[in-house]
Amino acid sequence: MEELARESISLLASASSRCRLDPAGPRLGSVGAVFIMLKSALGAGLLNFPWAFQRAGGVRSAVSMELISLVFLTSGLIILGYSSSVSGGGTYQAVVKRLCGPAIGQLCEVCFVFNLFMISVAFLVIVNDQLEKLCDSLYELVSGSPRSELEYHVYTDHRLALLLLCAVLILPLSVSREISIQKYISVLGTLASTYLTISIIVKYHTRPAVPVHMAPLFSSGSGSWASAFSVIPTICFGFQCHEASIAIYSNMEDRRLSHWVCVSVAAMIICFIIYSLTGVYGYLTFGKQVEADVLMSYPSHDVLMLVARLLFGVSIITIYPIIVLLGRSVIQDPLLSWWRRCGGAAEKERSESHSRYALTVAWILVTLLIAVFVPDISKVIGIIGGISAFFIFIFPGGAPLAASLPHSLGSCDSDLWSLHLLSEHHGGRAAAPGKDLTPPPPPPPPPSCWFLS
Repeated sequence: MEELARESISLLASASSRCRLDPAGPRLGSVGAVFIMLKSALGAGLLNFPWAFQRAGGVRSAVSMELISLVFLTSGLIILGYSSSVSGGGTYQAVVKRLCGPAIGQLCEVCFVFNLFMISVAFLVIVNDQLEKLCDSLYELVSGSPRSELEYHVYTDHRLALLLLCAVLILPLSVSREISIQKYISVLGTLASTYLTISIIVKYHTRPAVPVHMAPLFSSGSGSWASAFSVIPTICFGFQCHEASIAIYSNMEDRRLSHWVCVSVAAMIICFIIYSLTGVYGYLTFGKQVEADVLMSYPSHDVLMLVARLLFGVSIITIYPIIVLLGRSVIQDPLLSWWRRCGGAAEKERSESHSRYALTVAWILVTLLIAVFVPDISKVIGIIGGISAFFIFIFPGGAPLAASLPHSLGSCDSDLWSLHLLSEHHGGRAAAPGKDLTPPPPPPPPPSCWFLS
């Protein structure tokens, strides 16, 4: 699930530039790689898929768009594995920077930070929605009256509860330099996703004999296919595990491309099944009345879905600090490098502490303000899905082209590669006196440290 994998990505991304992999260290097997990719893809986007099926115009249009997108999504994963083997990079940013140059690498980092920022907003929007339903449930349980009869008071506003949650729980978890405890509790994300899908299927089969909302399985007309293309951002956000793919590939025992193809296809097929089941049954249950957050479509007193809300809320609270840690490190590292050149060790330590607190507070405050005023999660997911296109289509599409160019591996490697080509052209004979035409050594092992336990 997204929660556990993003923790691993964040630790790998922050450490890959500082340490090298021990060849004798632990490695990922096939099953472990598949499950970590699943954990990276299955997350908050699951709540939006029933609404996406409704917007697509029916099950046929939505599933067709999923299958078409699945071809490109899987191809992107395969290309990224190939690019990692060519460049020797252990993270997404490192591969893009080595193959496409520092300018494109910086663009990738900007997109990466903005994507994490919008994911943080999406998480707080989900927490805000679930707090609203939980407050309704609590009021109905205590008073025995519907929420509509309650007079408005500041202390009954769910947005105040979100503010207190950020100040009391999320902020203390996010300001620390290392958040190692997350590896033990972020498994809740996987449990929440599995429970949500099963709950939606159970609620559909236990609904009243005559459903209130009749949802068509199929739709016809040219307008349905035009609407189907509008759900591509939701699909991209839901299936997005491409940032994790290079870190996973670099730590696998068997890094043959054929083996990576099998891992990628298996992970995408399982994701397709889970997302499709959630989308189909959620859409068939509510039809056109389905909310952008499917949990908001269920009544607040439904015990089965109340547990799903609690699980999803807890899992998001545990992953939000990891997102802050990764986004903050990308912004903070250049600042610390500049301070290191300008001051001593004491100044660097003091600057690290001040910048970490300032960036964390600013990140949480801005995402909180946006989440409070965003009407529904579909708006945020549309933006995130658009950004995801850079990691799913654009960067993977440019990587093979850049890898075919000698200069893409850097100036030193470019010179060695040119000499190697010149040596082959002359049949292994020296082209000029004094020239060493020894073929370049193989690329070094991918730089990273092992944090996937």
